[in-house]
Amino acid sequence: MRRLPISLAVVLVLLATTPMLAEETLGISKTKPSEGRFVKVDEGYMVPYTMVIPGTEAKLTMVPIPGGELLLAPPAEKGDADADLSEPLRIRIEPFWMAKTEVSWAEYLPFMNLYEHFKEFEHRKLRTVDKENPVDAITAPTELYDPSFTFEYGEDPKQPAVTMTQYAAKQYTKWVSGVTGHRYRLPSGVEWEYACRAGADTKYHFGDDPKELDAYAWHAGNTPDKPQSVGSKKPNAWGLYDMHGSVWEWVLDGYEQDGFSQLQAKAKDKVLPSNEAILWPTEAYPRTVRGGSWEDDPEDCVATAAMGSDDTEWKLEDPNLPLSPWWFTSDPARGVGFRMVRPLHAPTKQAMAKYWDPDHPDIEFDIDGRLSEGRGVLGLVDPDLPAAIKSLAQ
Repeated sequence: MRRLPISLAVVLVLLATTPMLAEETLGISKTKPSEGRFVKVDEGYMVPYTMVIPGTEAKLTMVPIPGGELLLAPPAEKGDADADLSEPLRIRIEPFWMAKTEVSWAEYLPFMNLYEHFKEFEHRKLRTVDKENPVDAITAPTELYDPSFTFEYGEDPKQPAVTMTQYAAKQYTKWVSGVTGHRYRLPSGVEWEYACRAGADTKYHFGDDPKELDAYAWHAGNTPDKPQSVGSKKPNAWGLYDMHGSVWEWVLDGYEQDGFSQLQAKAKDKVLPSNEAILWPTEAYPRTVRGGSWEDDPEDCVATAAMGSDDTEWKLEDPNLPLSPWWFTSDPARGVGFRMVRPLHAPTKQAMAKYWDPDHPDIEFDIDGRLSEGRGVLGLVDPDLPAAIKSLAQ
């Protein structure tokens, strides 16, 4: 019988008797970083990370947002930059990661391309969606009815992606979650404002003077009549770009005229946890977008700026019946985009359905109508999807 070299035998014994180290969590460092931003948590240190979205060439960069409290004032209406913080609500925010920039066309176009791939899977009867796996299914957006509208100002990969509905944005976050194995979603309104402020209690994250906004934001006073590349202005103190201006950003909340009062009633003079401060939509619209756009004046780009969507007006030129659940056809939709967050403590896939899936019968009706007519398609999103798409071309 041949004996193993002593050194190799020792290694094998060590491997057999030493417990395997737990897999490291993406964005968590067990040791304190020697430089750069980080957030100390029980699990170690939350740090920024960049990853390629599997199956694409698009890169996603997430930055850590510390936990803390948000003093929440009533949202400012368009044209009202003053927020009354005399009797604010106190919201407790848990740590999370947030995308450094808004989702760009470089990131969104691969999601749009899923429609063609899902149609091919459907034709070949591959990766079929059935009653056993709907938790992993999404609807990919159909082709744009009028690309000249969405892309009139260009389709540079670095420009923010625009004109998608809140439902489409949520399905995008489910796609990225499925192929990466991590839990991404839209931010809530309170998470968005907390991240925008980056610890400040002023109108903007840098102070109150709108004359300083040019250094941090694209807005109506300094934009050459079209969206500009994401991340091309200065970031806030937590490393987030374009939180003011550029494009309005979808959040999870419905747009409620008495939303602040609803949260006050929930709080009852106590600190309200952020997961209880979401104004979950009860109607198909309006839904909330935050932060202003490149078409808005500085007073409409403050940290409290909020606007409600209007499907009737924003889909005015949509010739489809039912109307598209994925796209808007009319302005101000070219000033509406989104960015993602990833919570430190990931909910279960089943619990994430509330953050990802259609939440109103009218939206479900539009989706079902498209699917039944063959103008929509369901597909599975999981870590095997990129390889399955690649195999279609072979």
